[in-house]
Amino acid sequence: MSISKTKSSFYRRLYVAHLIDQGIATVPALLEYTGMPRRTAQDTIKSLSDLDIVCEFKQAEGERHRSGRYEIQEWGAINKQWIADNLTDIKAVLDYP
Repeated sequence: MSISKTKSSFYRRLYVAHLIDQGIATVPALLEYTGMPRRTAQDTIKSLSDLDIVCEFKQAEGERHRSGRYEIQEWGAINKQWIADNLTDIKAVLDYP
């Protein structure tokens, strides 16, 4: 079965937003959990705004360099419960364990 780039890109964004919401909220954590390349993770986080998902980086208290975590502030029109309910299918499309 062939999956379109549009569908896989959409599902990747949903999956990354879900993971951030579940506490896997740093690029290194996403890389370790999913095995995706760093650039893919960074680009996916950046592109969440295309879906009206508001994702903000929260710098750790008292840190001067860029340490902290991402937080989903707003889901826009996306139903995060649908993502949770369909996680197995989403991961299958993305070929993630």
